[in-house]
Amino acid sequence: MTSVATLLLFIWFIVSLLRLPALGYANVIEWLSSPLAAIPMLLLIVSTFWHLKLGMQVVIEDYVHEEGTKLFSITILNFLTIAAAASAFFAVLKIAFGGDAS
Repeated sequence: MTSVATLLLFIWFIVSLLRLPALGYANVIEWLSSPLAAIPMLLLIVSTFWHLKLGMQVVIEDYVHEEGTKLFSITILNFLTIAAAASAFFAVLKIAFGGDAS
């Protein structure tokens, strides 16, 4: 399910960017300030990072055989995934509500 959702949202993202008059900073900020762009972007972030976490967890479970190392690796994966997703989420929310990411 996450791969289908991520694929559809990435298609939306690419089509949306191609429909912009220019890919300048101001145009992208103005576009992302709209709820019609910010909400799918937030969904794309959640879907992408959840898909990444699930895929990497399967790799860790398949190839890391020591239980302690496996638990540590999955814990680090969870923390890093949440931190990266939260950073991306915050950037989109800051643009959507504040109009600028800097």
